[in-house]
Amino acid sequence: MRYGVFRPKAEDYFYIYIQRCMHMKRKSLLILMTALFTSVAQGDALAQASKYKDKSNDPVVKLGYEKKLRWADGLFKSGAYFSAVDYYNQLLEEQSRNPYLHYQIAECYWYLRDYPLSAKHYGFAYDLAPKLYPESIYKQGLMLKMDGKYDEAIAAFRRFINDNPKEYKKLKKRAQLEIDGCEMGKKSYLDPIDASVFNLGPNVNTAYTEAAPLPLGDTVLLFATMKSNQVVDRGRMAREDYVSRFMVSHKFKNKEEKDTFQWALRFNDGNFNDPRFHVGNGAYSPGGDRFFFTRCLEADSGKMDCRIMVSEFTGDRWSEPAELGFEINQKGSSSTHPHSTKIGKKEVLFFVSDRKLQSRGGNDIWYTVYDPKLKTYRRPQNAGKQVNTEGNEITPYYDEREGKLYFASDGWKTLGGYDIYSAKGGPSRYTNVSNLGYPINTSADEMYYVLDPYGKPDAYVVSNRVGSIALKNPTCCDDIWRIQYEPKLYVLGKVLKQSDQTPVSEVVVKMVDEAGNIKTFNSTEGQFEFRTQRGHNYILTADKQGFTSTRGVVSTMDKKRHSPDDTVYVTLYVDEISYGPFRLDNIHYEFDDANILPTSAAELEKLINYLQDNPSLDVEIHSHTDGKGKPEYNKALSQRRAQSVVNYLVQNGIDRARLTAIGFGMEQPVAPNTLENGKDNPQGRALNRRTEFKILTDVPTRRKIYDSNKPGTIGEQSKNLDIDIENIDESGSDSESGVGAPGSRVNKN
Repeated sequence: MRYGVFRPKAEDYFYIYIQRCMHMKRKSLLILMTALFTSVAQGDALAQASKYKDKSNDPVVKLGYEKKLRWADGLFKSGAYFSAVDYYNQLLEEQSRNPYLHYQIAECYWYLRDYPLSAKHYGFAYDLAPKLYPESIYKQGLMLKMDGKYDEAIAAFRRFINDNPKEYKKLKKRAQLEIDGCEMGKKSYLDPIDASVFNLGPNVNTAYTEAAPLPLGDTVLLFATMKSNQVVDRGRMAREDYVSRFMVSHKFKNKEEKDTFQWALRFNDGNFNDPRFHVGNGAYSPGGDRFFFTRCLEADSGKMDCRIMVSEFTGDRWSEPAELGFEINQKGSSSTHPHSTKIGKKEVLFFVSDRKLQSRGGNDIWYTVYDPKLKTYRRPQNAGKQVNTEGNEITPYYDEREGKLYFASDGWKTLGGYDIYSAKGGPSRYTNVSNLGYPINTSADEMYYVLDPYGKPDAYVVSNRVGSIALKNPTCCDDIWRIQYEPKLYVLGKVLKQSDQTPVSEVVVKMVDEAGNIKTFNSTEGQFEFRTQRGHNYILTADKQGFTSTRGVVSTMDKKRHSPDDTVYVTLYVDEISYGPFRLDNIHYEFDDANILPTSAAELEKLINYLQDNPSLDVEIHSHTDGKGKPEYNKALSQRRAQSVVNYLVQNGIDRARLTAIGFGMEQPVAPNTLENGKDNPQGRALNRRTEFKILTDVPTRRKIYDSNKPGTIGEQSKNLDIDIENIDESGSDSESGVGAPGSRVNKN
C-alpha cells in the first residue's frame, strides 16, 4: 500500500483550483498548476447549497437516513465536498457514534483543506473503529501537522506505529518521516531564516487560487488565476468565465511600500488564453523567443489531462501554441510545470510528469535537452533519486546564478505538506538537498518558488498558509506571497588571552541583543561566528572558567533591507581571574553622606558591564574612609557607602545574591593621613577615601551552557552539563572559592 494515497495528490493541484469545488476524485489528477483549480467544485457546491439557505426548503433534508446517506455518498464521489459534508453532519446528528460518518466527514474536510476539523473527525473514526479504519490515526497526524500542532501530530503518528501490525511497514516508515518533519518544524519556527513573507493582496490574489508566478523583469508579474471572488456556478456561467487564464499585474511606482501591485489585467501577448482550456505555468526560453505553458482539460473520468504547449515569436507576433513532442507529452500520462533554463552551454527544459516508466513514484521532475540546430528535444530523463522520491516533486525552478534547482516536495521531510527544497547541481546530478525552512515553508503547503531575475533577488512562493484570501476556511486556497530577504550579516571573531595574545580554546562566546536575547557559540579553538539581523545592537563576551572577559560591540542599526551582505570582525580578550582588589575611581559622595552622586554613574556603569559580561562572578564591594574622625563613625559611614553601591548595582539589573557590601572605615589606608611632621596630608586622605571591588568566587553553574549551534534543547544540554559539574566537583575544586581548574569540562558540552 503506497502512502501517497493518504494525501491529496500533487496531481490534484492544477485541478484543485477547479477540482476541489467541481468533482475532484481521489485518482491521480496531475498538477497543471499546483492548487490552481481547487475552487470551482467548491463553488458549484456552494452555489447549489445557496438555493436552500433555509434547510426546510431543501428536499434532501426530508429524506430518510439511507436515502440521504446515498445522496451524500454520491456528492462525495462527484467531488462536491462542501455539500457532502453538510449532509454527513446532518446524518451524524442521528448517529453520533457512526465511524463511517466521521471518516467521510474527515475525508471531505481533508479535500477542503480544513485541517482542524479533518483531524478531529479522523480521531473520532479511529477511536470508534480502529480495526476498520487503521489509517485514520495516521491521517489525523497529517492534519495536525499541517495545522501546526506538531506535538499532537507526533503523538498520533506514534500511536499509528505502535497500534498497527507489520503489513503497515511502509506506512510506519512514512509516519516516522512525518515525525522527523514535525521535529524539524518545531526547530525551524524557533530559528527562522532572515526573511519576511507577505501576501500580495487583493489586486493579485482572490478567494480562488492563484499560482505559477513568473516575474517579468522587476516591474511586472505574470501568473495564472480564475480571478474571481464570487462563488462559481458552472451551471449558470459560460466556461470562458471560470477557466484559468494568464493575468499580469504591474508594480506601483514611487510607492513607499515596496512590491505592491496594481489591479491585474488579462495577459494578451499571445494566443495563450483559451476559453476551452485551463492554462497556466508560463515559462520563457532563455532567449525569450519561446513561451511554454500548460493546457489542461478535465475528462469525464475525473482526471485532468494536461499537455505542455509552446509558442514561438516570429516576425512581430507569437505563433499558434503547439504541443511539444510525444515523448514529453506522453500518451496515458500528464505533463506540466515547464521551466526552461541554461545549464552550462545547454538549454534544458524541466517539467513534471506522472508517467510510470523510470518513475521514482508519484510525480517526478524530468528534464530534456534542446537541440537548437534541429529544434527538437532529446528523450526526457528522470532528474534522479537525489531529487525525486516515492512521494511527489513539483514546480521545478532552476536559478542559473546559484546553480541550484528549487522544487516543492511532499516526499522529503517537511514542515507541513509540500515544502520548498533546493539542490545544488543539475540537470541529472545533485548535492546538498536542503529545506528552505521557516518562514519560506510553513505547516501548510508551499510551492512555485521563483527568484527575481535581476539584481539581489527576492522571491515569490505560492501557499495556502493562514493569511491567504480564503473562499471558506483559512487554509482552503492558495495565494501568491512575496519573500523579501534580509541582507546576510555576520560577526566573525576570535578569543585571545590578554597576556600573550594566544588563542583561547574551549570557550563559550555569547552574543546578546538589546532585548536580552542570547545566542551562544561553543568554540573549541577560540574562533566563533554569528548571524545577526539589521536594526539591533549586540554585545559579545567570552565565557571560560577561571577567566574574565572584555566585551565587543556590534551595531546593525544603520543597515537597510537592500544593504549588501556584510561581515564584522571582532576580537575578544580574556584575563585569568585575579582575586585582588580593583579600585573604582570617581565614586563621589557629599561630605558625611552615603548617597552616590551623579558624577559616579560612568564609573559604576563600567562595573555593571563587567558583572553582566562575567555572570559567574560574585564580588565584594569595599568602602574606605580617611583617618579623620572617630573609628566607629567612619566604620558605619563606609558600610553605608558600600551598601549604596550595592543598591545601585541591583537597581541596574545585577543579582543581589552576587554582591556583598563591606565597610572598612579607616582600617586599611593606602597612604598616610598625616605627614611625618604631624601636619594634615590632604592628598593621602583623598587616596584613602576610596571604593573597591574584589572578586570573591567564580561559580561554574552560572555559566551559559546552551549552545545555539548544537542540537538539543536547553534542558537536554543542561543534563549533560550536570554530569560535567559533578566531575569537576570530584576533581578537586577550591572549596572556598568554588573555582575549578582552568580547562575543566564545564564549557565542553
